[in-house]
Amino acid sequence: MNTSTIIFDLDGTLVDTAPDLVRTLNHILNSEGYPALSRAQVLTCVGHGARHMLKSGFKTIGVALSEGELDGHMETFMTHYGANIAVESRPFPGVESAITMLRDRGARLGICTNKPESLSQKLLDELALSHHFEAIAGGDTFAVRKPDPGHLIGTIKRAGGSPSRAIMIGDSETDIQTAKAASIPVIAVNFGYTDKPVESFHPDIVIGHYDELVGEIDSLLTRMDAVSEAS
Repeated sequence: MNTSTIIFDLDGTLVDTAPDLVRTLNHILNSEGYPALSRAQVLTCVGHGARHMLKSGFKTIGVALSEGELDGHMETFMTHYGANIAVESRPFPGVESAITMLRDRGARLGICTNKPESLSQKLLDELALSHHFEAIAGGDTFAVRKPDPGHLIGTIKRAGGSPSRAIMIGDSETDIQTAKAASIPVIAVNFGYTDKPVESFHPDIVIGHYDELVGEIDSLLTRMDAVSEAS
């Protein structure tokens, strides 16, 4: 595994960030006199960045925001969320054991998320996970972002790896589309933030717990090696 690079999405894949994202969105809605949204309503808005989440959250209650209004709410969002980024957000069960095992076996690890890089770094710092990753690439790190494959390829290269020996771990259609566009195998978790079964997006493998991850990565790498040797 010492030539492999494993790239993770963040929200809904590595960390359950929903409680703090929901709290921040509802803080903004309440400040404008609107009712709070449920976790289920907000989850379908997560994964495309804060601006998309804000726009979708207001649309859920029947409010269409102008670009100027979005700009103002984004400023509030960044301030409030940054100050409350890890109040309830926690790694999914088995994450720390899995990523420690991957690193111990020589894999390079990276983060490819549409969350802003500064917030991604802060979240991982507060959860004491940052030291596991050679690269943390947010939605504003490069000129492109997921589902553009350049975001994933750029993250792999920043981590010091090669796309030919990389695997993506994600939870959403966006993650799977990104990996497929980059011709990189993708493992999907089935407990993330998507309104459709993740199987319907046709990832290479689906797991239901991080205890399964290392074994499935071993299996994928073996298949990748066999294909490489055959060609």
